Amino acid sequence: MHRDGIASVGAPGDDQVPVIADKPPARRRRKDGEARREAILDAGLEIFSGLGLHGASLDRLAERAGLSKANLLYYFPSKEDLYLAVLRRVLDVWLDPLQELDADSDPAEAIRAYIRAKLTLSRDAPQASRLFCLEIVQGAPLLRAELEGPLRGLVESKAAILRGWIDQGRIGAHDPHHLIFSIWAITQHYADFAVQVDAVTGRSLDESDFFESTVASTQALILTGLGLR
Repeated sequence: MHRDGIASVGAPGDDQVPVIADKPPARRRRKDGEARREAILDAGLEIFSGLGLHGASLDRLAERAGLSKANLLYYFPSKEDLYLAVLRRVLDVWLDPLQELDADSDPAEAIRAYIRAKLTLSRDAPQASRLFCLEIVQGAPLLRAELEGPLRGLVESKAAILRGWIDQGRIGAHDPHHLIFSIWAITQHYADFAVQVDAVTGRSLDESDFFESTVASTQALILTGLGLR
């Protein structure tokens, strides 16, 4: 039988030995902890992208995450730690499509796919782009090391692929860094300046036809500049 969380061992009528019930498995506790951490990061993205680091308060962040402030601080010892963790996750998400650029790919198909992936992120994760933009505009005081390390390394590796395509005559001769920057500027414009896009056109990427026309137009612009159809 079970009584107040204690299990009894033995046949009915026998002297039964109480055994303390097992605690929740470590895997479940770990899963719950990961879920709380993700909830805090999601709350951080929402609050920081609107208010910035200095405009956000721990009380507001904890409330949005559905946790107490003490619980939040258990996972992230300070507001700055949380902010940096959110920025690192944003950077991982926004750079992931660039990882797919492969030297063995067809240049036109690879660049076309990269542009679509970036515009998809602008549509589906605009807060991430806005927070990243806000940090960069402020001089990237907390993210500078990440930019000069992992980001620079990734960009250099992909610039080498683009140079290889140029040397092989597969795309037109353009500075690889400027090409990457141009794609970032065009695609992330639709997240960072969504209000301006809506004010001018009355449209947004949430409308499937406008999204597809934006993808097609951006692909044509970049590919034509590279001498590709």
